Amino acid sequence: MTDAFPSAFHPRRAMVLAAGRGKRMRPITATTPKPLVEVLGRSLIDRVFDRLAEANVETAVVNVHYLADLVEVHVSKRRDLSVIVSDERDLLLDTGGGVVKALPHLGDEPFYHLNSDSIWLEGVSANLPALARAWDDERMDGLLLLAPTVGSVGYSGVGDFEMAGDGRLMRRRERTVAPFVYAGAAIFKPAIFADRPLAPFSLNRIFDELIGKGRLHGVRLEGTWLHVGTPESIRQAERTIELSAE
Repeated sequence: MTDAFPSAFHPRRAMVLAAGRGKRMRPITATTPKPLVEVLGRSLIDRVFDRLAEANVETAVVNVHYLADLVEVHVSKRRDLSVIVSDERDLLLDTGGGVVKALPHLGDEPFYHLNSDSIWLEGVSANLPALARAWDDERMDGLLLLAPTVGSVGYSGVGDFEMAGDGRLMRRRERTVAPFVYAGAAIFKPAIFADRPLAPFSLNRIFDELIGKGRLHGVRLEGTWLHVGTPESIRQAERTIELSAE
């Protein structure tokens, strides 16, 4: 692997997606935006912020749309990170378009990109620093944190990706179960979002473009991914966290 960055490289900025409606989390999200849903008394987005602070991230850009005022007030209380709000009240821009709008705040260096419900129990090594250590600027435009499809708490899908020996990713083949699911955390180059129209589009478009170029890679998550997508999965996540503390 090319040592394009020194070993101490780590993204100083992050994009946190917090604008969605959380439809599968209803009825909780009828009055509470999903990022503020609590697991064992701590909101999902604060758990994400905790991971970013531990990884020495300085600035987090958070997009808002659904129940935006509640999210904006909540994130303004953080003191260990500088939080910038990217306002999508007028138009929800989806997972890709939201980054395009936030680009002026994300700088020129690779940045972390996290879903506001991306939580996990760490393994031997912390996962965000592990992503940074695996980053190779010459070979990669995107690097995804991947959880095992089987064994992730609260996840019952068929997975997203297969991973080659060198870390390059391929999409799940039809009528198969892929070994890895995207865990909602990544590092991206800002250049892959530049010069795109400010319009709603999915991050999956970026994934497919990078796969076609051989420039989307993955790192296996250490520990346990907690997929918190429904009210029932909150209880599953809480039980898993409690058991890990025994």
